[in-house]
Amino acid sequence: VSGAGGAVRPTPSPDGKKLAFVRRIRNQSSIFIKDLVSGAIQPVYQHLDRDMQETWAIHGVYPTLAWSPDSRDLVFWAGGKIKRLNTATLGVKTIEFKVEDTREVRQALRYPVEVAPDQFSVNMLRWVSVSPKGDQVVFQALGYLYTRDLPSGKPERVTNQNEHFEFYPAFSRDGKYIVYTTWHDQELGSVRKIRASGGKGDKLTKEPGHYLEPQFSPNGKTIVYRKSAGGYITSELYAHDLGIYRMDDDGDNVRKITDRGYAPHFGQRNDRLFVTEQKRDGKTVSYQLLDMDLNGAQIQERFHTPWASEYRVSPDERWIAFVERFQVYLTPYTVAGTSIASGPSSKALPVKKISTFAGENLSWTANANALHWSQGATLFKQMVPKDFSSETFTEVSTTDLSFKASYDKPRGSYLLTNARVITMKGKEVIEHGDILIEGNRIKAVGATGSLDVPKGATKINLTGKTVMPGLVDVHWHGAQGTQEIIPQQNWVNLASLAFGVTTIHDPSNDTSTIFAASELAKKGSIVAPRIFSTGTILYGAETSFTAEVDSREDALNHLQRMKSVGAVSVKSYNQPRRDQRQQVLDAARETKMMVVPEGGSLLQHNLTMIVDGHTGIEHSIPTAEIYADVEQLWQQTQVGYTPTLVVAYGGIWGENYWYQHQEVWKHPILSKYVPKSVLWPRSIRRSMAPEEDYNHVNNAKVSKKLQDLGILVNLGAHGQREGLGSHWEMWMFAQGGMTPLEVIRAATLDSAKYLGMEKDIGSLEVGKLADLVILSANPLENIRDTDKVEQVMLNGRLFDVNSMNEIGNHKSKRQPLFFE
Repeated sequence: VSGAGGAVRPTPSPDGKKLAFVRRIRNQSSIFIKDLVSGAIQPVYQHLDRDMQETWAIHGVYPTLAWSPDSRDLVFWAGGKIKRLNTATLGVKTIEFKVEDTREVRQALRYPVEVAPDQFSVNMLRWVSVSPKGDQVVFQALGYLYTRDLPSGKPERVTNQNEHFEFYPAFSRDGKYIVYTTWHDQELGSVRKIRASGGKGDKLTKEPGHYLEPQFSPNGKTIVYRKSAGGYITSELYAHDLGIYRMDDDGDNVRKITDRGYAPHFGQRNDRLFVTEQKRDGKTVSYQLLDMDLNGAQIQERFHTPWASEYRVSPDERWIAFVERFQVYLTPYTVAGTSIASGPSSKALPVKKISTFAGENLSWTANANALHWSQGATLFKQMVPKDFSSETFTEVSTTDLSFKASYDKPRGSYLLTNARVITMKGKEVIEHGDILIEGNRIKAVGATGSLDVPKGATKINLTGKTVMPGLVDVHWHGAQGTQEIIPQQNWVNLASLAFGVTTIHDPSNDTSTIFAASELAKKGSIVAPRIFSTGTILYGAETSFTAEVDSREDALNHLQRMKSVGAVSVKSYNQPRRDQRQQVLDAARETKMMVVPEGGSLLQHNLTMIVDGHTGIEHSIPTAEIYADVEQLWQQTQVGYTPTLVVAYGGIWGENYWYQHQEVWKHPILSKYVPKSVLWPRSIRRSMAPEEDYNHVNNAKVSKKLQDLGILVNLGAHGQREGLGSHWEMWMFAQGGMTPLEVIRAATLDSAKYLGMEKDIGSLEVGKLADLVILSANPLENIRDTDKVEQVMLNGRLFDVNSMNEIGNHKSKRQPLFFE
């Protein structure tokens, strides 16, 4: 059986003469019967709930059907009821039933987060590398290189410049020099060399580009590096002839070595290079360690493991350390006629796991008697014996490299006066109101003329304007870097902020990149919304970054790993078994972290996620309607709901509705900050569909129902259309029946509560952070005016949306974006 409308849930009658199945008549799921003698097909019931043919449905696209033993009646589920259909007369009766049930549920994970303390710990240290003598460490933090004497020195900047960001540091074998790369949005990148004692870096590369992973040869006379492509959030220029290069230590005699691989480094010899390469053989993936000469010839495959993310051969070529699925391993380096299969369970050579819970950034001392690695701001050291017996390995030692930085705080005061103020303090709306701001916090809110205003406060008359809290997007995705290079200005962040999104929570991003960007934003070194993230997901599928969870200890290691870099939450992403998901939750209770799951369009999983106490359900539940069973269960928990209507399950994504109904590429804000190469292809040539085909409205109606039950329903725009998508999400909430004030609550205060941040953000109240949006229209009259943004205040700093220049007390002109 096939044809328009599909054919699912095939159910043969006991006498073998008929086949019942589900098919759609246009958008209406219906029951059909096929006469297996004549082949005739006819609909017999046309009031089923919407089936799930347009989404994942590993548990079935519709509940099962059942025939009566005499092959006359069909029993099925529809509209939250069990129905009995006489297939001869087509009469339908409801089979009454009632279930009284008790379920034990766990408390939903939600912990308070201090959004903007006076000082914060710098935890996302990148490319941590120990000097060959073991007496100094270099790392990147807050956009620049730092060194620190070991074991107990203080972090010191390596260079004395602030014009460009610095990346990928590495020591020379004698420890006297550091080679590194730079990035400047207009001038692009370079490879530079500087004395380890600090000073002014010498630029070695003659041509700008996107440079990564520089390394010295053992004698220090050669430097190798990788040339990569840019694009999207960085310039696309100088992205030709990519690969691994070599040059003299003064920048002369540049030659390309190979197109293959990444992470070049030397072992014992000056004329041989090790490179990592991903290799695919059908569906099998492995990570090869290649050995080649400096002409890219005489290539030998030395080692391979299924999922190694980092290799490092010791300087004497006696050992090879590698990282696989976040753990550090050590094995003897052996040269054979073919590649040696290694890995945590290797039988070819002995392998020892030496990390305690996680690690990366491998570095050896010159005599290979110690291996270092890092996790967040912790440096680990393992003394390496001459033989491999476990008795000779001493305990791993640790050094805390973290340091404090001041959270950006502007000076001076503002009085925003004569505005309509939507405070989100209950249903309070002050039609003629004033807001007094001192530094980065709200000092007072009240009727116009009622506040005690200090001398020198900058007064901004907002007659005819509306002020509302900054938007809190709890399910935001977007690029923060390219090959871990973070630009000085990120148009994705600027566009989001221009639309009034002042806080983002990204539940899937590269760990080191997004937490480094978060710390840069806290410091005030880049302009961006407040950035929170889960970092890399705790993934259950087979990849190099799979988070293996086979015990509570495994789960605790992963939670501690993420907390060490600054995460307040993790994303449990399709861990296949419920006990694995429960172990993650149990570890989160110990570490006081929140856990958001991947909803996955699987209602049965969603319900167990609610019962088990996840922070919330991320992505819409796939059913077009819910009934008393789901309502009563969910209502009695503290589990939130972030439906991401822009990518709602069960039908056409909500995002497509707005492309159909608006000339998105002409939006006055969006078109200023999003490159045409990104905006135009998606928004100009659009698909069309009848209004009734947009299933996101059903998802929105469920969201409204849950909000009415007291469940936190939150804004999550999935990063589908930078900043504007957050407004689409709000407008779709309204399509589901929310009032404008209920929509704004979902987008501000309730989203802040969901993340445990309501003490600092989400409403315009005394003591809270000065995150707010100034609109030229009244969204309470027309919710689709929320994108009429004129100015945005983030952390007490005021930005003009038309230019994203900072105005007010701290005037600062934005530098051009690379595509302007």
